[in-house]
Amino acid sequence: MSKPTLVMLHGVGLDHTVWEPVAAALTDRFTVLTPDLPGHGTRPPAPRGVTLTDLAAGVADAIPVGSHLVGFSLGALVAQHLALHRPELVTTLTSVSSVCMRTEQERTSVLDRLATARMDVEASTAASLKRWYDGTDVPPSLVEHTTDVLRANDPDSFLHCYEVFATADAELAPRLGEITQPSLALTGADDPGSTPDMTRRLAAALPDCRAVIVPGARHMLPVQDPGALADALTTFIGERAHA
Repeated sequence: MSKPTLVMLHGVGLDHTVWEPVAAALTDRFTVLTPDLPGHGTRPPAPRGVTLTDLAAGVADAIPVGSHLVGFSLGALVAQHLALHRPELVTTLTSVSSVCMRTEQERTSVLDRLATARMDVEASTAASLKRWYDGTDVPPSLVEHTTDVLRANDPDSFLHCYEVFATADAELAPRLGEITQPSLALTGADDPGSTPDMTRRLAAALPDCRAVIVPGARHMLPVQDPGALADALTTFIGERAHA
């Protein structure tokens, strides 16, 4: 019997390797695919003016029809866009560390981070690593790998994609109620950017969605607590398969 297909989309400035700890825990149960988003990894740089629609279209061909789709951070916004506009691809939708309906204060904060990145990408990288990993017990080798991936980005491409991350939740917000696939929204209890409040907003906006808050976790949930994420996915998809 063939295994169900699980497709996982990474966050801004990262690549498919962010999923390696989670994939290792799931390959016995799923066929796991982890494509790079446009402008990331080995893909060509993203041009100025790239949109959420462009990012979704650029990864859609890597997603088999009927997949269980998981998106992390920017990848969660891409996954939500695909669930809305390419529903045949998505059997279930999981949004990990996703922003949702940013308040004015939250939007100002992310736009300030974008402005910092435009002035000094290295300072932006250092600030991201601090937000993601300070106070965690993530092994230094994994933090170093994240650092290397961030620094390998084409700076302009990174900025163009970061602008999508900073703004596209406003584009999605009015249509979230049209996403009818069974959905899971989860984030770390200590995530300062994709906060528990945002995850609860997303779960309330989607017609069939539950919220899960992972104690002690910050933004990089796939790296910091891959076991909790793998367990949540397995439970959610298993329940839906037997519903």
